Amino acid sequence: MKKALIALVVLMLAAAGIGWALSAPTRLNASEAALLSEDDPAKGELVFWTGGCASCHAAKGAEGEDLLKLGGGQRLETPFGAFVAPNISSGGDGIGAWSLEDFANAMMHGTSPDGRNYYPAFPYTSYARMSGEDVGNLFAYLKTLPAVDGIPGDHELAFPYNLRRGLGLWKRLYLDPAPVIAAPAGNGDADRELWERGRYLVEGPGHCGECHTARDFAGGLEFSHWLGGAPNMTGKGKIPNITPVEGGFGSWSAADIAYFLESGFTPEYDSVGGDMVDVQENMARLPARDREAIAAYLKAIPPV
Repeated sequence: MKKALIALVVLMLAAAGIGWALSAPTRLNASEAALLSEDDPAKGELVFWTGGCASCHAAKGAEGEDLLKLGGGQRLETPFGAFVAPNISSGGDGIGAWSLEDFANAMMHGTSPDGRNYYPAFPYTSYARMSGEDVGNLFAYLKTLPAVDGIPGDHELAFPYNLRRGLGLWKRLYLDPAPVIAAPAGNGDADRELWERGRYLVEGPGHCGECHTARDFAGGLEFSHWLGGAPNMTGKGKIPNITPVEGGFGSWSAADIAYFLESGFTPEYDSVGGDMVDVQENMARLPARDREAIAAYLKAIPPV
């Protein structure tokens, strides 16, 4: 009996050790770090609007120049608890002391400079698909924005969601930089280039799947229902299906989608509403070619 108890304790300790090792926060490897560059804040501004950074990290209802004051504080109420957007301004209470590699680890690995796992309310599972160039240019742009003093409150999460270390195991299941949708066959070079740009924008910095795709019991995206609509994480209504399904969004042409992203008007002359207002206003700042690319991608993905 004593030997069996000792064996059980040894097994439990071994399992705990393996779990601790597997849950460790990951960081950029040498080849990933070599792809980082921080050359062009102007290009970084386009990444900023594509990613909707101000929609979460500026004050709620901010307009004009206040959209560039990224002091955080907005709350996201979810079934897992309340997440509070952090200060990502250029000041000391934000990311002012971060290196480019610190920033890239946060964006692409969900790991903080002090080695903690970030919660996926910060959509790093999408940002992991971004290029090192875009991540670096975004960092260069953020450093040009105003410093904002103040550290917002902590997340309000109950056990076991308040155990950050366990997110390392979650990331092993759900953090994957590979594209979600394979490129369709038969496109010409020009069409394929446009479609792949759209895939990059939607699956990466635009992180459209984070709202428009259903999640499993652990909060990971169900790729088999990619962009097929989902319950609103805040509990208010449903996020629509934006795949080319008959009788729904599929009736929109690519030109309709691009125009909606530019103007906020649907083909029926209804106007954008809800959380999509901020997204549309951000997308309106992009070059027309990027909105066309998003539309081309959405017209060519599998219907759900």
